[in-house]
Amino acid sequence: RGLRAESQWDPETSLRAWMFHILRNVFLEQMRRRGTERRALERMPEPDQPPPEQEARNDMADLALALQGLPLPQRGALILVGAHGLSHEEAAAVCGVPVGTVKARVARARAALARGVGPEPVGA
Repeated sequence: RGLRAESQWDPETSLRAWMFHILRNVFLEQMRRRGTERRALERMPEPDQPPPEQEARNDMADLALALQGLPLPQRGALILVGAHGLSHEEAAAVCGVPVGTVKARVARARAALARGVGPEPVGA
Protein backbone atom coordinates (compact mmCIF):
# COMPACT_ATOMS: atom_id res chain seq x y z
CA ARG A 1 0.00 0.00 0.00
CA GLY A 2 2.92 2.28 0.68
CA LEU A 3 4.08 1.93 -2.89
CA ARG A 4 0.61 2.68 -4.21
CA ALA A 5 0.42 5.81 -2.04
CA GLU A 6 4.01 6.91 -2.69
CA SER A 7 2.87 10.19 -4.23
CA GLN A 8 1.19 11.14 -0.94
CA TRP A 9 4.37 10.94 1.13
CA ASP A 10 5.92 14.27 2.13
CA PRO A 11 9.74 13.91 2.07
CA GLU A 12 9.98 16.41 4.93
CA THR A 13 8.21 13.98 7.28
CA SER A 14 9.41 10.70 8.76
CA LEU A 15 9.12 7.84 6.27
CA ARG A 16 8.92 5.41 9.17
CA ALA A 17 6.00 7.26 10.75
CA TRP A 18 4.23 7.50 7.38
CA MET A 19 4.61 3.75 6.80
CA PHE A 20 3.30 2.99 10.31
CA HIS A 21 0.33 5.25 9.56
CA ILE A 22 -0.45 3.05 6.56
CA LEU A 23 0.13 -0.08 8.66
CA ARG A 24 -2.21 1.27 11.33
CA ASN A 25 -4.96 1.79 8.76
CA VAL A 26 -4.50 -1.76 7.44
CA PHE A 27 -4.61 -3.06 11.02
CA LEU A 28 -7.83 -1.17 11.76
CA GLU A 29 -9.45 -2.61 8.62
CA GLN A 30 -8.46 -6.12 9.65
CA MET A 31 -9.72 -5.61 13.20
CA ARG A 32 -13.13 -4.60 11.89
CA ARG A 33 -13.22 -7.73 9.72
CA ARG A 34 -12.05 -10.02 12.51
CA GLY A 35 -14.55 -8.95 15.13
CA THR A 36 -16.52 -12.15 14.72
CA GLU A 37 -13.36 -14.28 14.88
CA ARG A 38 -12.38 -12.73 18.20
CA ARG A 39 -15.79 -13.39 19.70
CA ALA A 40 -15.54 -17.02 18.59
CA LEU A 41 -12.12 -17.37 20.23
CA GLU A 42 -13.43 -15.96 23.48
CA ARG A 43 -16.13 -18.66 23.57
CA MET A 44 -13.65 -21.52 23.17
CA PRO A 45 -13.01 -23.55 26.34
CA GLU A 46 -9.52 -23.43 27.83
CA PRO A 47 -7.64 -26.64 28.65
CA ASP A 48 -7.37 -27.61 32.33
CA GLN A 49 -3.58 -27.56 32.66
CA PRO A 50 -1.24 -26.99 29.74
CA PRO A 51 2.07 -28.86 29.51
CA PRO A 52 5.04 -26.85 30.86
CA GLU A 53 6.49 -26.27 27.37
CA GLN A 54 3.35 -24.37 26.43
CA GLU A 55 3.51 -21.91 29.32
CA ALA A 56 5.40 -19.28 27.34
CA ARG A 57 2.98 -19.66 24.45
CA ASN A 58 0.07 -19.33 26.85
CA ASP A 59 1.60 -16.22 28.41
CA MET A 60 1.77 -14.65 24.95
CA ALA A 61 -1.83 -15.65 24.31
CA ASP A 62 -2.83 -14.07 27.63
CA LEU A 63 -1.00 -10.91 26.68
CA ALA A 64 -2.71 -10.87 23.28
CA LEU A 65 -6.11 -11.22 24.95
CA ALA A 66 -5.24 -8.50 27.46
CA LEU A 67 -4.20 -6.23 24.59
CA GLN A 68 -7.50 -6.95 22.86
CA GLY A 69 -9.26 -5.75 26.00
CA LEU A 70 -7.64 -2.33 25.77
CA PRO A 71 -9.42 0.49 23.97
CA LEU A 72 -8.14 0.65 20.39
CA PRO A 73 -6.39 4.05 20.78
CA GLN A 74 -4.46 2.81 23.85
CA ARG A 75 -3.62 -0.51 22.21
CA GLY A 76 -2.37 1.18 19.06
CA ALA A 77 -0.20 3.66 20.95
CA LEU A 78 1.29 0.92 23.14
CA ILE A 79 2.09 -1.31 20.17
CA LEU A 80 3.68 1.52 18.21
CA VAL A 81 5.84 2.68 21.13
CA GLY A 82 6.39 -0.54 23.07
CA ALA A 83 6.58 -3.19 20.36
CA HIS A 84 7.70 -1.29 17.28
CA GLY A 85 10.02 1.11 19.07
CA LEU A 86 8.62 4.34 17.66
CA SER A 87 9.24 7.49 19.63
CA HIS A 88 6.22 9.22 21.14
CA GLU A 89 6.59 11.88 18.45
CA GLU A 90 6.59 9.30 15.64
CA ALA A 91 3.62 7.48 17.15
CA ALA A 92 1.76 10.79 17.43
CA ALA A 93 2.38 11.43 13.73
CA VAL A 94 1.10 7.95 12.86
CA CYS A 95 -2.04 8.33 14.97
CA GLY A 96 -2.63 11.97 14.03
CA VAL A 97 -2.82 13.13 17.64
CA PRO A 98 -0.67 15.35 19.90
CA VAL A 99 2.40 13.84 21.57
CA GLY A 100 0.86 14.26 25.01
CA THR A 101 -2.12 12.19 23.93
CA VAL A 102 0.17 9.33 22.88
CA LYS A 103 2.07 9.52 26.18
CA ALA A 104 -1.20 9.38 28.12
CA ARG A 105 -2.52 6.47 26.04
CA VAL A 106 0.68 4.48 26.54
CA ALA A 107 0.68 5.16 30.29
CA ARG A 108 -2.99 4.17 30.62
CA ALA A 109 -2.46 1.02 28.55
CA ARG A 110 0.53 -0.04 30.64
CA ALA A 111 -1.39 0.61 33.86
CA ALA A 112 -4.36 -1.42 32.62
CA LEU A 113 -2.11 -4.31 31.63
CA ALA A 114 -0.33 -4.18 34.99
CA ARG A 115 -3.69 -4.45 36.76
CA GLY A 116 -4.96 -7.24 34.53
CA VAL A 117 -1.87 -9.26 33.63
CA GLY A 118 0.48 -10.58 36.23
CA PRO A 119 1.54 -13.65 38.11
CA GLU A 120 -1.32 -15.82 39.25
CA PRO A 121 -1.93 -15.83 43.00
CA VAL A 122 -0.54 -18.82 44.87
CA GLY A 123 -3.14 -21.58 45.01
CA ALA A 124 -5.09 -20.30 42.01
